[in-house]
Amino acid sequence: MSVTAPTSRRKTFTALATGAAIAGAAAYTGLVDPHVRGSIFPQCPFKLLTGWNCPACGGLRMTHDLLHANFSAAVIDNVFLLVGIPALIAWVVFRRRADKPAMTPALVALIIVASIGWTVVRNMPGFPLVPTVYG
Repeated sequence: MSVTAPTSRRKTFTALATGAAIAGAAAYTGLVDPHVRGSIFPQCPFKLLTGWNCPACGGLRMTHDLLHANFSAAVIDNVFLLVGIPALIAWVVFRRRADKPAMTPALVALIIVASIGWTVVRNMPGFPLVPTVYG
């Protein structure tokens, strides 16, 4: 019996389980509207403690909007994640293909500064892009 067979099966099982979990989460987010108060989604601990929207607040609503092809609502709910996640994925793919480390100290610093900046800007009075909640 070879050592690679169990490792290969474990990796396959892990990939399938991860895919099933992501598909289940996406299906649930697509079916249950996080814009409606009382929908069963976790509350943001940062917002509970501070009253401010964190950099990811509105991310579930943004995902729901994207699954329903409502791009304009997704922009309102969280434009930072809407632009930032694909940009980060593109950066990581580009760096990996160039055989360079994907996460550099400069990138980590940029992510931290941008997240703090987005948090401050989106919590200013009158800022128009605020996650939408109905009811």
